[in-house]
This record gives sequence, structure tokens and C-alpha cells, in this order.
Amino acid sequence: MAAPTIRYHCACLGSSKNPPPPHLPSSSHSFHNLHDLFFCEECDAVRCNRCVSVEVSGYYCPNCLFEVPSASVRAEKNRCARNCFMCPNCRNTLSVVSSDPPDPGDGRLSIPVGSVGEPPFFLFCNHCRWDSAELDITFEKPTGLAAQLQKFEDSAPDSLEFDKLKEHFEPVLRSSGSASSAVPSSAAHLHHLHSNSITAAATAALTRDIPGVSKYNPHTRTKGGANKDKSLNKDEMVEYKTRLEIGSLEGAGGGDKDVHFIQHLEDISEVVTLEQRWGSSWVTSLRTEELRPLRIPLHSKRSKRCPACTHILIKPEQKAQSVRYKIKLVAANYLPAIVITLPHRQQATPVDRRAANKSMSAGAADEDSISGAMQAGLSYPFHLAITNPLYDPIQVRLSVQRMHVAPSAEGEKARRPPFAVSLPTTSFTIAAFAEAWEYDDEDEDIDMFGLDDDEIGLRPPREREKPKVKTVGVLEKRANLTVIGGEVVLGKEARGNVKFNMLVKYQYRSDDPSLEGGDGVDSSPSKKGPQTTTKDFEFYTVVDLGPVVPREDRKASVDDF
Repeated sequence: MAAPTIRYHCACLGSSKNPPPPHLPSSSHSFHNLHDLFFCEECDAVRCNRCVSVEVSGYYCPNCLFEVPSASVRAEKNRCARNCFMCPNCRNTLSVVSSDPPDPGDGRLSIPVGSVGEPPFFLFCNHCRWDSAELDITFEKPTGLAAQLQKFEDSAPDSLEFDKLKEHFEPVLRSSGSASSAVPSSAAHLHHLHSNSITAAATAALTRDIPGVSKYNPHTRTKGGANKDKSLNKDEMVEYKTRLEIGSLEGAGGGDKDVHFIQHLEDISEVVTLEQRWGSSWVTSLRTEELRPLRIPLHSKRSKRCPACTHILIKPEQKAQSVRYKIKLVAANYLPAIVITLPHRQQATPVDRRAANKSMSAGAADEDSISGAMQAGLSYPFHLAITNPLYDPIQVRLSVQRMHVAPSAEGEKARRPPFAVSLPTTSFTIAAFAEAWEYDDEDEDIDMFGLDDDEIGLRPPREREKPKVKTVGVLEKRANLTVIGGEVVLGKEARGNVKFNMLVKYQYRSDDPSLEGGDGVDSSPSKKGPQTTTKDFEFYTVVDLGPVVPREDRKASVDDF
């Protein structure tokens, strides 16, 4: 059975800061893992990958780690322009090797291939032993292979057809660009930010004249509008004519050669897979033996901004060899990390598990006791281990959001929730984060041999006779980790998963150098230097304790036993 989980809420999908009820299936899109979230210091808000705006910081080749300028990415068709190629069969990186040396004819051993380096050169795969010489693709030089292979791609019929399409629509894009310059300054600024060549072409197509529909233009609507030239709004785009017929393109599919190939097919591996066809540029053949080497696609490093204040949340370093970040505002560095556990699952000993497995093999075991599922009508404790990531101690307060159960029929009163959750009502303190060697372990009741006072007999008899059993409240404090105990009481009719929203509020004091002698600051007037300010923050989480076994299923399992 899966362990209990806790996820954090991002309010980007809703109009309110309150999270949706956890029993709704659509609520899963509003909660995320802590390590998948970001934190904006300007807005003091949690951000997720759905609401942040993404920008490309730079392009690079994942094979040679060469940084490609943004201006040449489109010209190179988003592929590496150096000697980086992929095998069309196994997608492994290809190596450049030279041809076999000529036979001297005197019976002596030939010179090794690696020490000759004579042309022609070809691409070779060390994994599947594929080489480009099978397709008569050879090179005169071992460098600049992309430029030498470019002539094969440029001469392809589909590549020539695409170039003709760009030439045909270039006047339309140019005219739409000149029309956008006539927009007022404020609107032109927004148009420049949110438009590109594709949207400009779509705008020009949508604003053309439609027969029978009048066109409204507030800038040109004057009293003399009836005498204006009607040819200004006329669609002057010339009809496009293709270079070749679609059926004449070789490798386009559906031809007589492909039909004959499929009819006489002996091995399915001779047919190109869909993944190989989608990864190739333009139209590819159906035969595996006709696949051409592919230039490795470029990768990009992306920056992420806050959607409200546009401040940078994630910004990687520009160098392709570096994996560091210039700016990295993740939520794990600002929000307390919470881990939830169920003690009744951890108390099962290996002996009990082996006995349960034996009885299960005999067909008379209770699956609920093995899986550790909670049973309806009982109460179970749970532990919340909260870790403070800040360098200041925090005051934390937990509260459970009230649940609303909708009536099952019209006119029926609202039902009570199937379970009740108990958490400590008072706030508690979590120590600040520090390095491992800075913590003091003197307060722990464990000696150097790992034995406590109760095991070696040093604790008084009265204390040993009355052990303290605490379920709800602060159970343990260690370094910057505090364990909180809670309890869930399940109703007799409870079923499904136990899910509830929990509000976490924390408060801490930090030194702000910008506030010196200001009003509303909690600090001693005799001390000089940076002032201390109090900051508050709150966020919602959803806690999933796991499934509940209904009473009917438990009775049935007992009867079978």
C-alpha cells in the first residue's frame, strides 16, 4: 500500500486563495509536490509550472555542448550545425570514420584505419553497426559534415516546396508588419510584446474583406468615406501553385512502390516505426534501409518568471557545461517541509508479516491487516515531521479546513463528515536551520552506547510505572525538525480515502538592513544596526492518509476466516 502523502496548494487555477475540497477529482490539479513549486519573494506567493512564464535563455547541442546563437537557430532548423549526428535506427551518436586503406598487393598487413584518415569519410554507429556508406552518403572532409549534408536536404522536393511557400507568403508578412507600425505607441508596444510573424499573418487573413460584410475601421471612418478607394481592402494574394503533384513525391506514401513493398514484406523490422518517422525532418521512406542520418536536435536552457510581477524565479547559467543557476527561488527553501507517517503501519514486526503471509497463502488471511489499511469506526494517530528551511526560528500553527459534505438527495440535510481530525490548537516553535555540526545533542536522553535511562535502570520507579502516552501535540524536537502528533477518528460509515485540507501558518523574525529606526518594527531602541521585522506567511496543503476499509468488507473477511 502506498504511503500517506502531503501536497502543497497553488492558487493559480482558482479565483480564491482557498483550495477546492479534496474529495473532488479536479482538485488534484491544484496541489503539487514541494520540490515542484517556486516562491516569489516580491509577491510572497507560491508558483507552479502551470502559472509561471517560460523564456528561452539559450540553445546548445547536447552532444558537443556548443552554444548556438539564437539568430542561427532558425536557419539551422533547430539542429546542430557541426559533426553531431544520430543513428536513424537506434538513435545513438554516430562517429566519423575513414575508408579502408588500399591493398598494397604485396601480401603485407594493411595500415590501421585510424592512422590513415583517407577520404572518403562516412558515419558509423558503434551500437548497431549502421554506416552511411550503405546509402552512398560519404564526405570529402571529416569536418563540417552538416554543411556537406545540407546539399542533400536542400535538393529534396519537399524542402524546395517549403522554400517556395516561404517566398509566396513573404509579401503578406511584410505588409502585415508595416501595417502594425501604424498602431498608436501604447498599443504598438503591447503588439510588439505579444505578436510574431505567425500571429501577424493570421491577423491579416482575418481582417481581409468578406463579400456581403462591411468592414468597420474607426481610424478611416470619415465623412468622405463613401469616396474612398475600394481596392485598398481587396485581397491581393495570388493563388499558390505547387511545384510537383502530391502523388509524384517519392516517399510520400500511398504510391505503387510502397504498396508493392508492403505486399511482399517478410520481416516487420524492415518497416520504419512511427517514432523514427516523427523524429525525421520532412518526408521519410517506409523502408528501414533508406533511413538517413539525423542531425542532433538542439536543447535549450529556460528561465521562469512570476506571472504577476515578472520577476525571475529560475535562471540557469549561460554556459552549456554548467548545471548551476544564477537565480533559483524554489519553494523548498522558503516553506517548511512536512512528512506524514502512520505509526500503526510501522509497528508491525517482521514476525507478524511472515505469519500473515503464511495465512494468506492458505487462503484465510485478512488482506486489510497485511496492507495496513485503516478500518471504519476506529481512531488512528498520525505524525507530522515539520522541517524548518530558514535561518530563523519559526512559530507554526496548524488548522484543518472545515469539510462540507453535500446531501445525496434533494431536501436532505447536509451529512456529517465521515471522519474527524484532531491537531494541536496552540502554536509551537521550530528551531532555525544550521549545519549538522552546529547542533547541540546534550538535551537528548541517549548516551554514547545508545541506551536510555529506562534501559539501564537510572530512571526513578515512579516514572517507569507511569509512562507518558501522548497522541496529539508536540512529540519530539530535534535540531530544526519537530514532530507533531495528530489523530483521526473514522466514522462507522467511512469509506474511500481520508483526505483533508490543512492550513499552515508560520511567523518568524528576520533582520532587515533597510529598516533602521522605522515605525512598526519590533526592536530594542538601544541597539544600533539592522532592525528586526516580523513576517507572516500561510499556505494550504492536502493530506492523504490512505484508504479506509468499510465495516461490511471487514465483516466479510472475518466470516471467511
